Amino acid sequence: MVTFKDTEDLYRVLGGFFDVLGGDPEIGKKLLDSKLKIQFNYKEPDAAIGVDLSQGLVMVLRGPKDFKPDVEMNMKADTAHKFWQGNVNLVVALARREITAKGPIPKILKLLPIIKPAYKMYGPYLKDIGFQ
Repeated sequence: MVTFKDTEDLYRVLGGFFDVLGGDPEIGKKLLDSKLKIQFNYKEPDAAIGVDLSQGLVMVLRGPKDFKPDVEMNMKADTAHKFWQGNVNLVVALARREITAKGPIPKILKLLPIIKPAYKMYGPYLKDIGFQ
């Protein structure tokens, strides 16, 4: 079953979640400390979300942009949804190529500290926006 009905729905839910993560004092600081530019490319529906952390602000860019990321993550939208629910192990998903990553591994590893706290926020966030 497809989680997101269309690209706009994905932007609303996942883009909104990245906005929430950036606004969280603990997670936002860890994101900004990475100074990364990250591009998330989704399929089914097709979408792109860029997160630019290089300029001291968490900027979430919805849609294809003229954006040169340090790191690119590619996955199905359903995989992303399951990941943020804590139901997809990142290492296993990378090994199975359910998620592919392009970019320097040390830079990608800078993101690991935000994953566990973000898992805890996703369910309440979905409830807050009325997403079932």
